Amino acid sequence: MKRFLTPENKKWFTLAAVSVGLFMIMLDNTVVNVALPSIRRSLNLTLADLEWVVTGYALTFAAFMLTGGKLADLLGRRLVFMAGLVIFTGASLACGLASNGGFLIGARVVQGLGGALMNPATLSIITATFPPRQRGTAIGIWAGVSAMALAIGPLVGGILTEHVNWNWIFFINVPVGIAGLFATPLLVDESRDTSLHQRPDVPGLATSGLGLFALTYAFIEANSYGWGSGRIIAAFAVAAVSLVAFVLLEMRQRAPMLDLTLFRNRTFSGANTAMLFVGLAMFGTFFYVSLYMQNVLTYSPVQAGASFLPMTLLIIVVAPQAGRLSDRLGSRWLVGGGMTLLTVMLLYYSTRGAHASFWSLLPGLLIGGLGMGMTMTPVTAAAMSSVPVDKAGVGSAVLNSMRQVGGSLGIAVMGAVVAATTTSSLKAGDSRAIAFLHGFHDSLRIASAIAFAGALVATAMIRTHAVPESERERMLEAA
Repeated sequence: MKRFLTPENKKWFTLAAVSVGLFMIMLDNTVVNVALPSIRRSLNLTLADLEWVVTGYALTFAAFMLTGGKLADLLGRRLVFMAGLVIFTGASLACGLASNGGFLIGARVVQGLGGALMNPATLSIITATFPPRQRGTAIGIWAGVSAMALAIGPLVGGILTEHVNWNWIFFINVPVGIAGLFATPLLVDESRDTSLHQRPDVPGLATSGLGLFALTYAFIEANSYGWGSGRIIAAFAVAAVSLVAFVLLEMRQRAPMLDLTLFRNRTFSGANTAMLFVGLAMFGTFFYVSLYMQNVLTYSPVQAGASFLPMTLLIIVVAPQAGRLSDRLGSRWLVGGGMTLLTVMLLYYSTRGAHASFWSLLPGLLIGGLGMGMTMTPVTAAAMSSVPVDKAGVGSAVLNSMRQVGGSLGIAVMGAVVAATTTSSLKAGDSRAIAFLHGFHDSLRIASAIAFAGALVATAMIRTHAVPESERERMLEAA
């Protein structure tokens, strides 16, 4: 075994080991969506409960990601990766065994914590393992694995839900996680950041987590308790106070979880705002398009999952080309154009009715795939080109957190719109399917406005930049 694992070979096995963990994390971002109607029937959940199944994972993922990166540097990247893998695998088993909505939501929250510990450690391990001349290739494979997981997630979820049971979208993680726990000590060397005196930012974690939870809770539960109820007003107040406290604490912390000085750069601020708007507009869209396909168009889970393939495959094809163009031409107009295409896609779907065929959905899927592909890589390039080389890791963590926060809030905001319009339509005498369709259309129009605002922010704030070859090398060395 030792003769086979030469230093040259071992680093590629290291890449394979962390890529398996990354694949599990990314798959769980999309595999759940097409199973939602089956989960709802099986556990007798409300629409708000379904939203918590998805946002519980995304919200915890977002809240703990920066802390996960700091802990990996402080305690050891392999150690934190394995701790995250244990938590994620155990929570996946709990999700599959869930017998009621509360248990499933709680397990999803814990699963998000495991993902938040694993995700930053995967890239840190790759950076510590590969020399600069091979790091770009390794990071490219890492990004490809992430894109592949996101692409096949809906189809895998549909196949398991329809032909086995929805529980297996979670059970499938368990043997993979156990294999990873045995393989990681053999294939991954321990590393940590010994050059910096880091410590976890507990006050920042507490205030940001409380603020994001309270804000999400207010949007999701407002339709149940009433927008003017004391509970909802109190939730908004807690969110406002906590998030303001978070900003003030981060301004004064010696080792802050979120380095606010990065936002003094206009391009960094613009890129992160655009990523936040992508999450706000698109995470909720994927959530509700899955429900629309199955509840209104009566697609099976496999049909719903397969329907997303044209969009996700186009993202995989377009994103690398958009990245190369952003290196040569800059990101500004690519991001602006991509988010404009997302606006068009959302408006297009807001006109689809209760009897739409797949062929009438396909143009929207293709426009959305082109728009997402044009947006995601260039907005990342813009953010990373605008931070100092020694803060590249922090810049990456902030950008990923913005995407997850936007996704959590996007599902909550769109859910509030869908719930309010659906309730009004039901009172007016519409059937449940038609009432949902009205709410779905209203939420898509709001999402399109958010996407267009993102396009305006991108073109106004992101500087048109072409990254010189020497600078790209420096960024890869520090990534």
